[in-house]
Amino acid sequence: MFRFLFGLLAVILGLCALAFVAAFLYVAPNLPEIDALRDVRLQVPLRVYSRDGSLIAEFGEKRRALLRIDEAPEQLVNAFLAAEDDRFFAHPGVDWQGLLRAAIALAATGEKRQGGSTITMQVARNFFLTREKSYIRKLNEIFLAFKIERELSKDEILELYLNKIFLGQRAYGVSAAAQIYYGKPLAELNLAQHAMLAGLPKAPSNTNPVSNQERAVKRRNYVLRRMFELDYIDRAQFLEADNAPVTASLHRAGIELEAPYIAEMARDYVTEAFGVEAYSEGYIVTTTIRDKHQAAANSAIAETLLKYDQRHGYRGPEGNHALDEGDDEERWEQLLDDYPSVGGLLPALVIAAREQSVAAYVAGVGPVDIGWDGLLWARPYRDENRRAPPLERANDILEAGDVIRVQQEADGNWRLAQTPAVQGSLISLAPRDGAVLALTGGFNYYHSKFNRVTQAKRQPGSSFKPFIYSAALQNGYTPASLINDAPVVYDDPGLKNQWRPENYSGKTRGPTRLRVALRHSINLVSIRLLHALGVPNALSHIAKFGFDTEKLPTNLSLALGSGAVTPWEMANAYAVFANGGYQVEPYFIDRVETASGELLFEADPATVCVDCPADGLLADAGAVAEAGLPELEIFAEAPPEAGDSGLPELEIFVDAPPEAGDGGWPAAEFMPVKVAQRVVSQENVWIMNHLTRDVVRYGTGKRAYQKLGRNDLSGKTGTTNEQRDAWFAGFNASVVAIAWVGFDSFDPLGEDETGARAALPMWIAYMGAVLEQTPAPAPLGPMPANIVNIRINRETGCPARANDDNAEFEFFMADNLPDETACNNMAPRYASDALLTETPERIF
Repeated sequence: MFRFLFGLLAVILGLCALAFVAAFLYVAPNLPEIDALRDVRLQVPLRVYSRDGSLIAEFGEKRRALLRIDEAPEQLVNAFLAAEDDRFFAHPGVDWQGLLRAAIALAATGEKRQGGSTITMQVARNFFLTREKSYIRKLNEIFLAFKIERELSKDEILELYLNKIFLGQRAYGVSAAAQIYYGKPLAELNLAQHAMLAGLPKAPSNTNPVSNQERAVKRRNYVLRRMFELDYIDRAQFLEADNAPVTASLHRAGIELEAPYIAEMARDYVTEAFGVEAYSEGYIVTTTIRDKHQAAANSAIAETLLKYDQRHGYRGPEGNHALDEGDDEERWEQLLDDYPSVGGLLPALVIAAREQSVAAYVAGVGPVDIGWDGLLWARPYRDENRRAPPLERANDILEAGDVIRVQQEADGNWRLAQTPAVQGSLISLAPRDGAVLALTGGFNYYHSKFNRVTQAKRQPGSSFKPFIYSAALQNGYTPASLINDAPVVYDDPGLKNQWRPENYSGKTRGPTRLRVALRHSINLVSIRLLHALGVPNALSHIAKFGFDTEKLPTNLSLALGSGAVTPWEMANAYAVFANGGYQVEPYFIDRVETASGELLFEADPATVCVDCPADGLLADAGAVAEAGLPELEIFAEAPPEAGDSGLPELEIFVDAPPEAGDGGWPAAEFMPVKVAQRVVSQENVWIMNHLTRDVVRYGTGKRAYQKLGRNDLSGKTGTTNEQRDAWFAGFNASVVAIAWVGFDSFDPLGEDETGARAALPMWIAYMGAVLEQTPAPAPLGPMPANIVNIRINRETGCPARANDDNAEFEFFMADNLPDETACNNMAPRYASDALLTETPERIF
C-alpha cells in the first residue's frame, strides 16, 4: 500500500510538473518584458503652479505623487506587509502557502474568499494584466511574478507597488492617499493613519474612511492586530492606535494658492496644445501668477462683494428644516451635508433665534452664538435701492431650522452672512511684458465657473474715456483745451428715438478744460470732444491700445464707453499707459515641462526695453533673481566695470555679451528679447498719465489717494447707465489692475453704486496689499524733452498774465502750444456763461 501511494504521489507530482511546464510554455511567450517596468511612466496628473512655485491645481483622473522607497516611513511599509504579504521578503514572488490557503477555502466553501496574491503578483496585475477573474489570468500573474522577482530587487518591487496601488477617492499610491485623506505628507502620519492606508487595497472604494467609516475602522484594526502579531509594534502602540479616532476627510491635493480661474485657463491651454495625455503624463505648468498678488486679489474681491451685498440687505435663509427636540449634533451635520462652503462662507443651522442673538450650529465647527453686532446689517432686502427698516429683533428674520451662512471675524466673533448675488472680477498685469500677476473671475469658482475676466463682455463706461482723450491729444487738443459742458441732443437716422445724454450729476459747467472734464468724468464734454474728433479718427487711435475696433460702436455713444469689452481687454489697453506707450500682449503661461524636466513651451513675450534695439539681448531674469541681485539695469553700451557705482556684474545690455568667462559674464545668462513696439507717443502717454493721476488725486478716484497715500497711482472710474456696471481701471509703473462689479443678469446695482463706490474699494484693497512696503517711484518718470510747463488761466486755458491769481501750471507738447492771439480773442466769450444755455445743442 505504501509503495502504491508513493507511486501515485510521484505520478501526481510528475503530472503537476508537466502541467506546470506546459502552462509555462503556453504563457511565457506572451509575458511582457520586465524592462518596461523599469521605465514605466506612472500616470501622474497635470499640475499647475504659480511663478513662485506654489501648487494652484491638479488635473487628472488619477491623483498620484511619487515616492522613493528610501523615503517611505518604516511603520507604513510594515503596515502594508502585515496587511498584504507578511512573507514578501521570503518568497520568490509567489507564496505557495497563501495559494494553498486560498485553494482550501475555495474547496471548503465553494466561494473565493482569499486571493493568495503577493505584493509581487499585485504589481504584475496592476502594470500588465487586466482584473478579469479567470484561471488563465492567474497563471499569467504567477509566471510574471516569478519573472519580476528574477529581474528586480525587492525594494524596487515594493516601490512600484506603493506608487501604483489604488487607494480610493482617485488616489493612486500612498503619497497621494496621505494628502487626500489627511492633507499631510506620509512622514507626518501616525500609526493609526498608516494602518488605515494599508487597509485600503482590499476594497478601496467601499472601505475607505470617507465612504464607510465603520468598515474602514474594522479593516484598520485588523491591520494593527496583524502588525502586533508580527512584532512590528508593541502592545501599548497597538492599544493606542486601535482606539484612535478617525481623522480622515477629503482634502484637496495640496493646493497652496487659491487661483482656480487661472488654473482652468492653464488646463484648457495645455490640453489644447498637447492633447489629453497632459492629464496623465505629469506635465508641469508654471503660470505667471505671483502668490502675493493672487492672495491680495482673492481677499479684495471677497471683501468688496460681501460689503456691497450687505449694503443692500438680507435676502433670507437658504433653506429650512424641521427640528425635533431630540436632535443632536450628528443630526445637524447631516442636515447641512447638502450645503457646501462657498467663498469662505460656512453653512450653519439656526438652533434658536432670540431677541438680539442667534444660537447656530456651524458645519465642521460646532455650536456658536451670533451677537447683535453680527446681525444688525441684516435689514431685509426690498430692491436694489431699498431695505426694510432697521432690525429690532433677531427672530424677525430668522427662526429655528433656518440654514444660513456665517463667517468668523478677526476678533473671533461670528457674523451672519449670505452668498453675494452680485459678481465681480479682477485682473492684474505687469505692464513691462504683459505677464498676468493675478486673476479672479468671480466670487467663487466652485459656485460659478464663468470667468468674468475673459468671458464677460460688459460696457466699460467712463473708464473708456482716457482712450478718447488720448486720441484728442494726438489730434491737436491739449489738457487746457475748452469744451462746452452744455446740454446736447444726438439725432441719428438709425435710432428710433433722440439721444439726450446727461452728466451723472445732472448739472452742467459751461466751457470746461479737458483736464477738469476727465478729472470729474463729465459726459457731455466727452461726447462733444468725440464729435469734434470724428468717430473714425478716434477709432483709428483707439486701435493702438489693442481693442478690436470692428466690435466697438461707430457713434457718439462710444465716448461714454458703450462698447462691450472684457476686463482682459481693458487690462491690455491700460498697460500701454502704464509702460510708456508700448503694446504688450497679456500672457499667463510662463513654461510647460514634462515630469522629467523636458521643456515643451516657454513664453517669449514682447518686452518694453526703451534703449534696446530690435535684436537686443537681456540678462536672464531668472538668473538675476537667483543671484539675489537688484532690479535689472539697462545699458546702451558695455556695462561699467564690476563694482563701479555699486552696480552688480550681471546686467542688461544691448550689444553682444562678452565671451563666456570674460570678467565673470557667463554667456548662458543672456538671452535674446522680443522688444515691444511703441504704439503711442511718449509725450501723449506722459500727459495722459498726468491727467489720470489727477483723477486719483482730486477726482472721482480720490478715495484711492486718501486710503493709499501714494503719488504714483493713475486711473479712471467707470459707471454705465442705471449703474449696471461699475469699474475702476488703474496702474502705476509696475502694476496694472482692473476691477469690475456687476450682476450676471445685467440688473442695476442700485443708486449711488458707481465705479467709485462699488469697484474702487476692490482696486484699493488689491493695490494696497501688493504695493505695501514698496516705495513709490517718481509718479510719471522723467518729463520728455519736448513737453513744456506753462502757467495758464483756469477759466480760459490760455497763458496767464503775471498778476493772474486764478492760474495753475499745465503741460503742453512743444509743437502744440496755446495760441496767445486766439486765446485773447476767445477769452471774453468763454469766460462768461454765454455758451451755457438750457436749450440743448443738436448734433447730427
